[in-house]
Amino acid sequence: MLLLLEVFRNRLISVAEEMGIVLRRTAFSPNIKERRDLSCAVFSREGELLAQAEHIPVHLGSMSLAVREAIEKVPLEEGDAVLLNDPYSGGTHLPDVTLVSPVYFEGELLFYVASRAHHADVGGAAPGSMSLSTSLFQEGIVIPPIKLIERGRVREDVLNLILRNVRTP
Repeated sequence: MLLLLEVFRNRLISVAEEMGIVLRRTAFSPNIKERRDLSCAVFSREGELLAQAEHIPVHLGSMSLAVREAIEKVPLEEGDAVLLNDPYSGGTHLPDVTLVSPVYFEGELLFYVASRAHHADVGGAAPGSMSLSTSLFQEGIVIPPIKLIERGRVREDVLNLILRNVRTP
């Protein structure tokens, strides 16, 4: 039994590691591609952390809160993904954007996967993530849990709203 548990644990860790590899390879942001300021993990159906890749550990402290908030606030189906960066919904600071997706097999929800990555600009008074802001609203666009991908298709209305509020997409 212990051996079987270890096999599954390593499989889930491999899933998180592969997520990180794909995220880095497809990223435009130097923060993600070169600095590797990202984290990927696998979560239970209840939003509890099951496995994580060896990325930025500080991201993982609140990522399960973000996953739980996403599952509670947004009904998710196969092919959906929820985006958020709201610190009051389990986010950290606004440049750390989280994407949460359910994983199904033969119509059954198995678990959730999530990534959190640091973006160079999220709008706000000054570019970057170290402005002299005195209010969250001065820091940039606050994204509550919102469905960015629905049934495998990007929601252009949501994407355009975000892109109109940042300097460097």
